[in-house]
Amino acid sequence: MANKHALLSASSADRWLHCPPSARLCESYEDKGSDYAAEGTDAHALCEYKLKSALGIEAEDPTEGLSWFNQEMEDCATGYADFVLEQVETAKEVCSDPVVLIEQRVDFSRWVEQGFGTADCIIIADGTLQIVDFKYGLGVLVSAEENPQMMCYGLGALEIFDCLYEIDTVRMTIYQPRRDNLFTYELSKDELLRWADETLKPAADLAFAGDGNFLCGEWCGFCKAKNSCRARAAANLELAKYDFKLPPLLTDEDVEDILGRVDNLVAWASDIKEYALQQAISGKVWTGFKLVEGRSNRKYVNDAAVAEAVTKAGFDPYEQKLLGITAMQKLLGKARFEEVLAGLIEKPQGKPTLVPESDKRSAMNNAKSDFSENEGGQDYV
Repeated sequence: MANKHALLSASSADRWLHCPPSARLCESYEDKGSDYAAEGTDAHALCEYKLKSALGIEAEDPTEGLSWFNQEMEDCATGYADFVLEQVETAKEVCSDPVVLIEQRVDFSRWVEQGFGTADCIIIADGTLQIVDFKYGLGVLVSAEENPQMMCYGLGALEIFDCLYEIDTVRMTIYQPRRDNLFTYELSKDELLRWADETLKPAADLAFAGDGNFLCGEWCGFCKAKNSCRARAAANLELAKYDFKLPPLLTDEDVEDILGRVDNLVAWASDIKEYALQQAISGKVWTGFKLVEGRSNRKYVNDAAVAEAVTKAGFDPYEQKLLGITAMQKLLGKARFEEVLAGLIEKPQGKPTLVPESDKRSAMNNAKSDFSENEGGQDYV
């Protein structure tokens, strides 16, 4: 019987493509899971049910068995189903009978040894293969651009359907409602196959054999070995060469080098602290450290009972608070919201944030460029 999780899974492709030996290294670690993963699993189960029901496919409502179900999850799953239906209706404009597949297992082992995965939704119509991937996570903003997980799904889907339909375009969409993230990336079938042959397969061969070089980066956050990886520790400790000097004592090149590493350093330090804490809770004693009870805040044992007791005492236990924008739009409906509150909603400029040039956001003006514009384009030093 095949393993439930592939060694070189599509979901972990971003990590093992960058750091091939991490695949075999992670194999020796127990898959403990997490609350975030369990929550995501529940959300996907609800999405599957909502979409099947919307398409008229018989499905069993999983709600009662979902440990993490709440109204937000209900809204996100409904929104996902509505979005997919919109894509299907759009596909019908050029194809009378588009193919829609839900939770479709795909196999891309032609390029990746034992490689397989499950695509949330696949739509095929008039030469276009579209893959929609639902992301319930709130922490990491997921991009569809050159996303290796979705590209692997695309390859697996081509293996099944390319001989049945004349597919020339692969469209990949990330639907991440809790981050208001709807991102679509499109490439030709030939471009995807070229990437598979020239990039994916060589890295997968190294990863399956346990060969290649360790490389640290953002992908380390999803690695089971991240707390004990010596390569990650060495990469982050390279910053020690700056001896914690303050900015005025560093060159511009030093600052640029540190900026490129500091986020990974902070993440690594946080992972080490969490690892040490969990080990201490399990009984390990760290020399020079002890486990203590942290600060906590008072809370009501029973909200309803508190409200009843305070009301009986002659006081109003509730405060009146204006609904937030999202809740207000849900109350009024989108059209009514825009009509009633026209001119009363603004979006302030975001706080300046320094990010790598690879970030997709447009660069904002700084003080120097503003000054130049105000002086008729002359640049004064």
